Order: sequence, then C-alpha cells, then structure tokens
Amino acid sequence: MYSSATTPTPTASRTALRPPTAATGRPGPRQVPPASRPVAPRGTEGRAADARVPVGRTALGLRTPEAVPPAGHRLPLARQADGQVLRTRRPGQPLGPERIDPAALQTPSVRAALGSIARICPAFTPRQVLREGSRHILVAGTIGRAPVVAKCLAPQAVRSEYFEQLVADFHHEVAVYRAFVRHRPPVRLPRLVAADHDRCVLVMERIPGRPAARERHPVNAPTPGEVRALLGAVRTLNLWRPPSDVFQPRLDYQLEIARYHSVGQLTDRDAGDLRGLLHGLGNTPLQLCHGDALLSNMLLAPSGPVLVDWEQAGWYLPGYDLAVLWGVLSGDTAARRQISQLAQSGGTMARDAFLVNLVLVLMREIRLYDVPGAGEEQRIMIRRLYDDAALARRAVRAAVGTR
Repeated sequence: MYSSATTPTPTASRTALRPPTAATGRPGPRQVPPASRPVAPRGTEGRAADARVPVGRTALGLRTPEAVPPAGHRLPLARQADGQVLRTRRPGQPLGPERIDPAALQTPSVRAALGSIARICPAFTPRQVLREGSRHILVAGTIGRAPVVAKCLAPQAVRSEYFEQLVADFHHEVAVYRAFVRHRPPVRLPRLVAADHDRCVLVMERIPGRPAARERHPVNAPTPGEVRALLGAVRTLNLWRPPSDVFQPRLDYQLEIARYHSVGQLTDRDAGDLRGLLHGLGNTPLQLCHGDALLSNMLLAPSGPVLVDWEQAGWYLPGYDLAVLWGVLSGDTAARRQISQLAQSGGTMARDAFLVNLVLVLMREIRLYDVPGAGEEQRIMIRRLYDDAALARRAVRAAVGTR
C-alpha cells in the first residue's frame, strides 16, 4: 500500500462487491478489464544449474509421471506502479519524519483528499505525498507524535468507468481492517486508526520499513533470507482459521475459466482439465489469502514482514497467494522451488489447487501485459509469461493424468 497499491480493474459481469478479475493500475501501459485477481518475477537471469529439471518432476517442482522441460529464463521487466512515488529513501536511510513538501500537498487532488481526511482525523498533520495516482492517494503524516498513512480514493476515480468497483473494493478493505480489530491475524499489518466508509478514507499506522519491491515484476529479487521470511508470513496467514463468516469468497473459479476460454487464452482442453481439477477439489476447505500477495504489498520492517493493501483478502482455493508469488518471481528459481515445495506439502489436493490458481494468475498477467504498442522490454516479459503459462498447462495435464 505504501509504495505500489494494487487496485484491480473491475469487470462488468461482476457484482458490486465482487473483486475485479485483474490487478490493474500498476504495471500495464493501459487499463484492461481482466479476468482474475488475484497478484512478481524477480531476481537475475535463470542459472543453468537451477534450470535443470529432475526426472519425475516438472520445472514447477511438482511430482508428475513425466518430466516437463523448463521454460526459458529471461530477464523480467521492471515496471512502475500506477502512482509514482514522489519521495523515496535511500537504502538504509531511517524512516523518521519526512520534510513537509508544500508543492505536492497543494495540488487540487491532494487538497481534496486532505479535506476528507480532516473530517475524521482533525489532528492529522500531512507531511509527505507518498503516491498520487488515478485511483488512490497516499499521504504520510502524523497524529500527535504517531506516524500514520492516509489512503483516499482519488477524485479522478469518480470519473472512471470502474468507479463503482473501486468504491466496492475500498469498502471491502475498510471492512477487512475492522474485522482484524476483532480477530487479530497472526501476521504483522498496520493498525487501523480511523475510517470513513462513505468518503472512502482509511487512516492506519505507518510502520517503518521498505517495500520488498517497488514494481510488480521487479528485476532484483530480495535476498534468500528475505524471501524465506516473506513466504513464512504468507503461509502463517494462509494457515490461520478465523470464523468462517468474517470473510467471503473472492473468486468465482468457474467464471474465470469460462472468461479466459471465451477470449481464446485457454483451449478447450485447458478449460476441461481445469474444470476436472476443480471438480476433484469440491470438498477442499478454502484458505484465507491476502489475495494480492505482490512483493510491493509487503514491507520488510525491523520486526519482520508486514502485509499491506488488503483489498482482495478473502477465501480462495489453497495456494492462491503462493501462485501469485510464483508468477512474479520468475527470475528467482530458488524461490520458485521453495514455493513449489510449500504448494505440494499439503498433499495432492493442495498441489492441484495451486495449479488451478497458477494458471488463472498467469492468464491474468498475460492479459495485463500483452497489449498493442508494447516496447521491447515488455515483449520480453510477454514471452516469458507465455513460457510460464505453457509450463503450468503441462503441469495441469500431468496432474489430471494422475487422477
């Protein structure tokens, strides 16, 4: 939330409270109504030793009857998020109170946002505009001596064709933070300070730390120790079992498969294989997921990882957050191997659920990036995404063959 919010692009066929089917506003050159949520490759180019696939496993690290050749490893594309970060800190620089930036605080959009913030937090003192995007505005400030961050719906969003969905997602995030006040999760997240449901204003504590990445598909991966810590936080959240009525399912899997099939991203066989796996997962308990587990939505704080930007939190098939991380960590084969091992540690059902999630996540990323007018770097990323998608399809077919 602090550096790269991942607000999705709504889909016309969804209800007001249904999450959008693609994470938009961050990377692509334009907004594209997508299909699933659902959302970071990073690191260096693939190492030859890591790219070898052991007999009896796919490059996903999942056990299958036949070995599947690995996808090509290419340098991922670093892309900016929807809202530009107006002030950043050098690595290792303490967070501390920032210098007030009068120019950034005087733009019409920010002044309108500050007016809304003042209605619920009269003591809020703005200090820095963290991001001024087309969907959200983030302003860092203080209440007394306590550092806080205020998140508001941008005035430009009112004129967006997706305004109703953006409002629904904002309301959902407010509801999630309020639910976390009553049912504290076992992971670190910002504490709710105040919220205005009608004006779409959310004020929460500001936790010192740096984003694990500032781009959706970053070039440089976190260190192995940081990756382990982030995966540990995600898994801790996924294994938490709050009361079933606190959160709602956030993804209609049959609808997503039908949508990608209708636009030609999934073949008849692909759709049939995914539906076959879904049928076998009918009695599998859903899992609480962040829903947008991008590295840009995770802070590396002195006390450990902090998860932010909870607009898509809810019940998913097991392994959804792992699938998002696998999809964006294309440059880190070691991290992908860890994710694959976690995905299959729960048995065959957990593996199959992870594969269904992975295919839908990769379809969404392709829909985001494969657009007219892409530059050379983006075309490299598109080819990499297609390679990953082909690999995931083969893994799904192998999984269906073991049924």
